[in-house]
Amino acid sequence: MYGGDEVSAIVIDLGSHTCKAGYAGEDAPKAVFPSVVGSIDQMDVDDSDNLEKNSGPGPVPDSKNIVRPFDSEKSKGKRKLFVGSQTLGYRRDHMEVLSPIKDGVVADWDIVESIWDHGFRDCLLVDPKEHPMLLAEPSSNSQQQREKTAELMFEKYEVPALFLAKNAVLTSFASGRATSLVVDSGGGSTTIAPVHDGYVVQKAVQSSPIGGEFLTECLMKSLESKGLTVKPRYSFKRKEIRPGEFQTVDLDLPNTTESYKLYSQRVIASDIKECVCRAPDTPYDESAYSNIPMTSYELPDGQTIEIGADRFKVPDVLFNPSLVQTIPGMESFAETASSVRGLPQMVIESINKCDVDIRRELFSSIL
Repeated sequence: MYGGDEVSAIVIDLGSHTCKAGYAGEDAPKAVFPSVVGSIDQMDVDDSDNLEKNSGPGPVPDSKNIVRPFDSEKSKGKRKLFVGSQTLGYRRDHMEVLSPIKDGVVADWDIVESIWDHGFRDCLLVDPKEHPMLLAEPSSNSQQQREKTAELMFEKYEVPALFLAKNAVLTSFASGRATSLVVDSGGGSTTIAPVHDGYVVQKAVQSSPIGGEFLTECLMKSLESKGLTVKPRYSFKRKEIRPGEFQTVDLDLPNTTESYKLYSQRVIASDIKECVCRAPDTPYDESAYSNIPMTSYELPDGQTIEIGADRFKVPDVLFNPSLVQTIPGMESFAETASSVRGLPQMVIESINKCDVDIRRELFSSIL
């Protein structure tokens, strides 16, 4: 039905870090924006109004003693969500940054709806009723998750057709192979999935909690331990005193939530990671990398920081998770680090769980 050129399908890939949306058959997604949203609870504002209306002529009840209906259904209708990197970049009082995905599984469907809305209406400017949908889903997606996705797509967006495809299968087909081993390192986790003849071999899927966000966290903690603080963009103003000479003035914004502060710092730390970090050629070793030349990076507030061995150490955590124990401030993860395997071990384990006759083919096409 949709084989012609008139209507192109829309592809949406909601990852733990970014959401990508675009048209099928094109080389790149049209829209790429964060999968987190800003949320402001409007409970507090509305409750005080209701008190005055309901109190009548009698004495006004003390607002502190009233039990707030913090029932999830009620609170969901009362919050305002902000989606997209531009709206998130603007600081608002009491705005929390929330992610709809916990451990690779959607935990908050309200947020997912707001993200899809933003993708259709603000980024692609399309009416979902007119386009078939292709949604990418993780290999570990459960039956309930898929049912809920289909229900929303058909009942809320009224899409004419829907297909859910596994991330690993799409990756494999994108490189023109029906059989391959897909190593997918995302924001929240790293997953290794063998694909055979266009199907994921479920019993051999391996995953680890070390992804891009974890490495960003390692880099932030490592910089903090050296006394370098990453100032979020909203917390200062730059004034030009003389041409080319700037002075930064700190702003005092007491109502900023901790989650928004962290989000803003991570945006900067993530950029540092993408600009200066490299996976080392040889396994990371404190003594070998101690006298490596420094690389400089200019922070938004104008100070320039020098990054040395860290730029090799942080990415090497992917291959050797036990390195985490040497990063100050990451102790909370150190206990679990012993059970987490590095990429090479996971690849070997995953392939060994597959049937003997396809192992050779998987070893020869690792994506």
